[in-house]
Amino acid sequence: MAEETRLTLGQLRTFLAVAATGSVRAAADQLVVTQPAVSSALAAVRKQVGVALVMRDGRGLRLTPAGQALAEKARAALALLDEAVAAARGEADPDRGRLRLASVTTAGEHLAPPLLASFLAGHPEVAVSLEVGNRRRVADLLAHHEVDLAIGGRPPPGAETLAVRPNHLVVISAPTAPAAEPGRRARAVPRVVTEAELDTATWLLREPGSGTRATSEALLDGLGLSPRILTFGSNGAVVECVRIGLGVTLISADAVADDLKSGALEEWRVPGPPINRPWHLVARTGEPLAPTPNRFLTHLLDSGWVRPGPGGGRA
Repeated sequence: MAEETRLTLGQLRTFLAVAATGSVRAAADQLVVTQPAVSSALAAVRKQVGVALVMRDGRGLRLTPAGQALAEKARAALALLDEAVAAARGEADPDRGRLRLASVTTAGEHLAPPLLASFLAGHPEVAVSLEVGNRRRVADLLAHHEVDLAIGGRPPPGAETLAVRPNHLVVISAPTAPAAEPGRRARAVPRVVTEAELDTATWLLREPGSGTRATSEALLDGLGLSPRILTFGSNGAVVECVRIGLGVTLISADAVADDLKSGALEEWRVPGPPINRPWHLVARTGEPLAPTPNRFLTHLLDSGWVRPGPGGGRA
């Protein structure tokens, strides 16, 4: 019989910290332990597995193919264990359970905070965490069982929609006309623009992997446009650059409602039908929700979200 492999949870977490940071020192800082402790745990994992898991890469470390395979499975295994413990506690007392939510950037900055605030007002003892990232990051967290639910523009592979909410996308620019008087917005209705104006404008987009960027590129491709594009890593940077007149962007109306109302930004009406990309609350396909995340789903449905139509939701 093959010898049984025995790895402790601490050893696996240390190995994953090295995998994530690329160095023993950074892993030690992250885990708040000594560097010799990290090196010892790494050696123990290497001995138990029996193959090389890391290799030198300049001043740091990187995973071998075997190390990458171990890291992928170890990450999922630890997340499942944490999920199992949380599920047991949630079953015992859902109002003291845990909710782990991930959200794409726009929803994470403008939609999720008030939802969580209203949820916690009725469930003050629930432990809540929110991680915000682009679509790829959110899909990765959900797939690896590191969050229970996610909010995004559409469900990633392996996920299903539990509830939806309207999300209207608008093209915005700095005001192109002065306000009629102080305190009033410059333009009461969206400015109708031509394809030529859209093509000559500089477009400010999020990084590849962002759902809004993908929608923007689809819009430009559909209109046959090839404008100059500048890339930014956050919605805040994009909107601020639009405010100072650096270019235009496509963004959720939820993110700029106050700016449009005040006249700090101007909406451009682009050719074609309105651009709608509903928000989706998603979970892993075929997995029942734990009681506490299910309470959050109920809260959203009570707050105006709706179950998906035909073709969506649980199979």
